[in-house]
Amino acid sequence: MMSKDTMPILREQDVVPFRNRVREYSTKIGMSLVNQTKLITAASELVRNMLKYAGGGQVKLEIISKNAQTGVRLIFEDKGPGIADIKLAMQDGFTTGKSLGLGLPGAKRLVNEFDIVSKLSEGTTVTITHWKNVR
Repeated sequence: MMSKDTMPILREQDVVPFRNRVREYSTKIGMSLVNQTKLITAASELVRNMLKYAGGGQVKLEIISKNAQTGVRLIFEDKGPGIADIKLAMQDGFTTGKSLGLGLPGAKRLVNEFDIVSKLSEGTTVTITHWKNVR
């Protein structure tokens, strides 16, 4: 059942097929509709950030298992300008854009695990995991 995939996200048109793939993965492991929605919402926010701030990148999708739990892990990688102050970017209400997006803290609250690594002028990698049976 282990599935793995990498999808390039280079323009707005790549977002819908990506969201559909995330739904496929979460459906495949029997994730509840509520958890699917949380994962897809977080993934949409992160993929839009990647397009907006880094001009795109790629996302690795995988089904993972740990301690009898099954989940979906998404790894967002870009070669953008990077985030100068991750701590600041993780604060509610922080925005560099004009959107009322959830931002990184909103995406983090929607999933079970959230990790961000960013190097200025090298890019950013955000890894999120949502487990099938964890609220």
